[in-house]
Amino acid sequence: MSKHKIYTMSFASVYPHYITKAEKKGRTKIEVDEIIRWLTGYSQEELETLLEKKTDFETFFAEAPELNPSRVLIKGVICGVRIEDIEEATMREIRYLDKLIDELAKGKAMEKILRK
Repeated sequence: MSKHKIYTMSFASVYPHYITKAEKKGRTKIEVDEIIRWLTGYSQEELETLLEKKTDFETFFAEAPELNPSRVLIKGVICGVRIEDIEEATMREIRYLDKLIDELAKGKAMEKILRK
């Protein structure tokens, strides 16, 4: 069974799309970075290094310092698939991030996005 192509894509190639999506709706790169740090446990410096190194998605999530335990509270549908039903762990992590960025772009308050 071959891996989904997103696993081998660099996180840096998709990151600008997260920023653009947020900024189109009046949100900021700072908020996008905060969401990524909250989800993965990376520091801002580590995140910037991973972007420079063009780390792929699979490695990005596999090496995350501390995946936030509250991420399991992220529910809903992304790309037509219910997040709770995604069995493959890496794909579920990617979709958690997609969902959080969607919530940001939809104007949700950061406290709610970060499940505080």
